[in-house]
Amino acid sequence: MPIPALEAELGWLGLRLCGGLYPDSDDTHAAGAGTLLLVGNAGDGMWAAFNRDCQPATRVGIADPLDGWIRRTVGAIARSAEARAIFPADGPPFAPFQRWAMRAEPVYPSPLGVLIHPTFGLWHAYRAALAFPDVLTLPPLPPIPHPCTSCQEKPCLAACPVVALSPDGYDVPHCAAHVRAAAGRPCRAFGCAARRACPVGKSYRYPPDQAAFHMQGFLARLPVTDGTK
Repeated sequence: MPIPALEAELGWLGLRLCGGLYPDSDDTHAAGAGTLLLVGNAGDGMWAAFNRDCQPATRVGIADPLDGWIRRTVGAIARSAEARAIFPADGPPFAPFQRWAMRAEPVYPSPLGVLIHPTFGLWHAYRAALAFPDVLTLPPLPPIPHPCTSCQEKPCLAACPVVALSPDGYDVPHCAAHVRAAAGRPCRAFGCAARRACPVGKSYRYPPDQAAFHMQGFLARLPVTDGTK
């Protein structure tokens, strides 16, 4: 399948082609692949397509309906393109999607721990990788600087209501305990306050229903604690 046709198929799903890379010879997750092309989302395009294809009433009782939808749709595209689909949830061991992403497009680690994109900010994610046996021609990575370097105020670090972000890292149990509590309703309804404070890519910010959906998924993957150490 030609790259433009692949981009069109992904675009119908609200997904984007996020660049590619040539995997290292010792990368067992990409064994047999000459090229990896990453698939992801930015903004609300994927959310609109997911709601179009999977009405809320059809998701009742399904543990992770978005993951299932991604596997079905991207898996079908991979087969048509004669590629092997690799998903972030495959594992353990899990594929190094963040490391792959930093070789495929100009994204960088942010203070929040997730990768920041110079256009989409923190409002993007990687959903799959397509492993092709052949070595495809890839464009060079554009020399775009790290967006956080020129951000003097770094509002993300001060926005968390319980200071779960610090120079020591991200206190996940403390964050989750707050979000589950009554005081965490704004984070449950609109998404992470620190993420929303980032000035990069504001026009791609997830709408409230999408942000709430992802936050529910985040909480579902974590044990319930009181957030104390």
